[in-house]
Amino acid sequence: MRMSIPTTGRDEVRGGDSAVPVPILGIGARLVANMTQSLTVPVATSFRDMPVDVMVEQRRQLNAALAPRRLSFTHLIAYAIAQAGAVHPTLAAHFVEIDGRPHRVDASLINLGLAVDVRARDGQPFLVVPVVRGADVLDFAAFVAAYDDLVERARTSRLSADDLVGAGITLTNPGTVGTTASVPRLMPGQGAIVATGAIRKIAGESVMTISSTYDHRIIQGAESGRFLATVEELLGGADDFYGYVADCLEIPRAVVSTTSATIAPANAGAPPTAATTSPAATSSLAETAAGVALVRSYRQFGHRAAGLDPLGSTAPGEPALEPEAWGLTSEGLARVPADLLRVDLPGATLADVLPELRRTYCGTIAYEVEHINSHDERTWLRHTIETGAYRVPLTADDKGQLLARLTAVEAFERFLQRAYLGQKRFSIEGLDVLVPMLHQIIELVGRAGAR
Repeated sequence: MRMSIPTTGRDEVRGGDSAVPVPILGIGARLVANMTQSLTVPVATSFRDMPVDVMVEQRRQLNAALAPRRLSFTHLIAYAIAQAGAVHPTLAAHFVEIDGRPHRVDASLINLGLAVDVRARDGQPFLVVPVVRGADVLDFAAFVAAYDDLVERARTSRLSADDLVGAGITLTNPGTVGTTASVPRLMPGQGAIVATGAIRKIAGESVMTISSTYDHRIIQGAESGRFLATVEELLGGADDFYGYVADCLEIPRAVVSTTSATIAPANAGAPPTAATTSPAATSSLAETAAGVALVRSYRQFGHRAAGLDPLGSTAPGEPALEPEAWGLTSEGLARVPADLLRVDLPGATLADVLPELRRTYCGTIAYEVEHINSHDERTWLRHTIETGAYRVPLTADDKGQLLARLTAVEAFERFLQRAYLGQKRFSIEGLDVLVPMLHQIIELVGRAGAR
């Protein structure tokens, strides 16, 4: 059955065959002006898929203790962004041109903008961005109070002009409407805008995509990437993040004592059965969960303790790589069976496996593969890394040839920088090892008979 749609009057409204332009006024006109102005900012965007099982569980426990008060995910995410901004303050800098010359203005404090959807009196939706000033120096309780006050005043049209200026980093949360990833526009005067997507399940693990869109004139991709990595670490419980939150909210720390140590990753296999927790396997469930978390920390953060500097400087390290961070003693390490850890390393217990974890993930090669979305790819890479299937020992001559080729790559890169200063060109920076890899591939296919 076809629906009959009345047409009487439609042509009169449209003005015959041609549509009548409708002027954009008021808030809509201001939005047009802002978006046009944003086109003057050259931006780039970094994306990171981060596991958020820890954040989901910690928020649940905090809200159980706070009831009837509630924390939103955005409270925790926004505070983590402010603290990460303090670690990477370049993200809060902004670009200005003075007398025709470019300048960067560094921020002494992290002023965090919060994108809030509101409606005008005529029902038209629009966005306001009030600013939490000095968000990085507020304790969590003071931050939540400032956050809630700004949002409430935004929705009741009581913001002042001063509330809307000075944001260095801005947070927008399109995940509340189901969007998984977003590339927002950056306004002049800002360093970066962070967008958080909807939390979703991938291979049984809760994951959220977070993006950082930044002013590429003063911020580089590596800085943006490190900033997002710090946000992920904090939301994963690093630096006693949730313990500090509990202290600020005057909640007993016991409420958040079950950090990521007790949340086994989805790829850790099924929960231990009665057979695996029999008296013969004297590991407790808490010790097993802590062991799983320790293994995961090595896979995720082992690169922070890897010896990558040929001159021997000390790596920054990572507290989550120490058994004590998960409440594991030497006796506890010896009680956790290795077959529950799903590792491809030799050893009967976690005590045996731990030195192999350190050798594999904190040696002279660093790995970062846990951000990969595909469960199959991550599993294959872990197996390859931990078994050393493709690790080939090098002779002294091999090492000398490799060093000579890497030196040639670096020398050529420096020559290009001096010879073509300010010119657009392709760069090998950050991918130097690709050259000897290609050289080795060509040699191998040649030996195999390719012509």
